[in-house]
Amino acid sequence: MPIEILMPALSPTMEEGTLAKWLVKEGDSVASGDLLAEIETDKATMEFEAVDEGVIGKILIADGSENVAVNTPIAVLLEDGESLDDIGKTSAPETPAPAPVAASTPKTVPPQPQKGPTPAAEQARIFATPLARRIAADKGLDLAQIQGSGPKGRIVKADVENATAQPKQTAPAPTKTAPSSPDADQIKALYQDREFEEITLNGMRKIIAARLSEAKQTIPHFYLRREIELDNLLKLRSEMNKGLEARGIKLSLNDYIIKACAMALQDVPDCNAVWAGDRILKLKPSDVAVAVAVEGGLFTPVLRDSDTKTLSALSGEMKDLAARAKTRKLAPHEYQGGSFAISNLGMFGIQNFDAVINPPHGSILAVGAGEKKPVIGPDGDITVATIMSVTLSVDHRVIDGALGAQFLAAIKTYLEDPLSMLA
Repeated sequence: MPIEILMPALSPTMEEGTLAKWLVKEGDSVASGDLLAEIETDKATMEFEAVDEGVIGKILIADGSENVAVNTPIAVLLEDGESLDDIGKTSAPETPAPAPVAASTPKTVPPQPQKGPTPAAEQARIFATPLARRIAADKGLDLAQIQGSGPKGRIVKADVENATAQPKQTAPAPTKTAPSSPDADQIKALYQDREFEEITLNGMRKIIAARLSEAKQTIPHFYLRREIELDNLLKLRSEMNKGLEARGIKLSLNDYIIKACAMALQDVPDCNAVWAGDRILKLKPSDVAVAVAVEGGLFTPVLRDSDTKTLSALSGEMKDLAARAKTRKLAPHEYQGGSFAISNLGMFGIQNFDAVINPPHGSILAVGAGEKKPVIGPDGDITVATIMSVTLSVDHRVIDGALGAQFLAAIKTYLEDPLSMLA
């Protein structure tokens, strides 16, 4: 029987993708492991491999098709002895997947009287993505009243984001609801007499908006700030770069910051942790994520086992990850995970800022620029030193104030006494 090739879920957050390019054509023979297509997710362009062997009988989704839902049939694979006439015999879904529905106009159906099975049994038969269920729960929406636009009627995020279905009635008394935010048409009406360009959000921008909105709304942030003297570090860096010049290695200030944070996570292991809903996961290795700006958004590639690597190894790995992030060639495992992140805007002249925690991380360090400032020395004399301001944003569910202060103090110690990182 012909085999349907489905749009794969190439990352945990992927609900739909763009079929950027087919690498095969109808009539081509393929074997397990052969490359079939290039698929764009919200974060990267990835190659999709064949699982079965056979002949590409029909391509159902053309090159460049956007917003193709996960599990949607994209091609049909014929086995030995089969022909195009057999394509109609595939086990097609009960109902064809409808075209994606815009988030601003989700379909709803009126509530029906309860008959037969109990409400709990009805709810058990509702197919929805985990993200759609969470949004519906936050908004108090009844999934039974929402018509899904995903494969086989599955309810996806777009169906519930602006749904107008009636919430579940948990009590007869009316409840007060907060006024809803203005929609796109209302906001555009404010600027109808002004010239503007309307920019459609791409997948990455949508994910960034959703995750950071969720982070600020659900994570109890608090902030710890320190000033760090960099003169010893800058001197050591200059000396090391002279010695490494023959090997083509040039260490950046960020390389030392990554190493210092990785070692501090080992010194204060209770800060090497992530929030996991109803528990905390305490990690043993220091897996440090570093924010990298790319066109239209950002990536946070993760340098695993950073505490055990040399500065030159960290420097080379960071350069490779950053270069591939800018071309969206990172694999999911290279930008997922970690317990802690660094966001450095010092190279842009930013003195200090507060970074938003990237869930499920327990904290993130915002790094500002190093600047010459007057300081009072141990003997009371005023001298000039290079000072860098840093801010640690902390998830209070994972890390308490005193513990966060110990972690930041450890980072400061390593950066002000950089030889200790090399011992």
